[in-house]
Amino acid sequence: MYFFISQLSISDILLTTDIVPNMLHVLLNNRETITFSGCIIQFYVFCSSEIFECFLLTVMSYDRYMAICNPLHYTSIMTSAHCVRLIATCWLLGFSAAFIDILMTLMLKFCGPNIIDHFFCDLVPLIEMACSDTYFIQLEIYLLSIPTVIIPTIIIIVSYVKIVSVILRIPSSTGRQKAFSTCSSHLIVVSIFYWTLFIVYIVPTRAQTLTMRQTLTISKILSLLYTVFTPLINPIIYSLRNKYIKKAVQGTFLKCVQCGNCPQINVW
Repeated sequence: MYFFISQLSISDILLTTDIVPNMLHVLLNNRETITFSGCIIQFYVFCSSEIFECFLLTVMSYDRYMAICNPLHYTSIMTSAHCVRLIATCWLLGFSAAFIDILMTLMLKFCGPNIIDHFFCDLVPLIEMACSDTYFIQLEIYLLSIPTVIIPTIIIIVSYVKIVSVILRIPSSTGRQKAFSTCSSHLIVVSIFYWTLFIVYIVPTRAQTLTMRQTLTISKILSLLYTVFTPLINPIIYSLRNKYIKKAVQGTFLKCVQCGNCPQINVW
């Protein structure tokens, strides 16, 4: 579990490093200039980290399923080598799927205004800037969402349905509470991540009565959820569920309080 959490933290660090510095510069100066190659690289890193997180959360749900539904076979199945292979596959799929997005984006022709009304180079503003036909790239987005978003979502839902059914059959309330606490952190992270992901890509497309400027404004606001809020809340959620981290934080807080009450000594 901690190996998977470390990979989640790497993905969050990669995402925030790619997006947040440039976003802060845009907010402070109300604009920012970026080269076309820099925009494509930023978009590629962003897509790779987001797609990787989709697959990683699916693997983590499978890990929780094996730990709760097949505890006797867990150590023999979820070995270190098997976990490394799963993570390597997730990274490979993430970079490969993002590369397909980049190839389709590079096929577009940009001949109009070179102003991106967004905090970073996202797919929606790039499509809006294109002056060529965007039918094939939109078709590619729908087709690519099946293996990267729809299928992982189905796997996660099926895994947790089986997990809940097994937990409810545990006779003791203490055992049920312990089992629920094992997967509650992951379930919260999955809910936040997929909730923001679906809202960002479904709400703007359904808002037919809104103008283009209003749609882009909503997209910019919602993009803060999965580029800033989700990476911020992930370590907090997992840390609050860890008793060792809670003890360390409490000890540090008590030391700060005690040092604040200590008499000051002037040294000349």
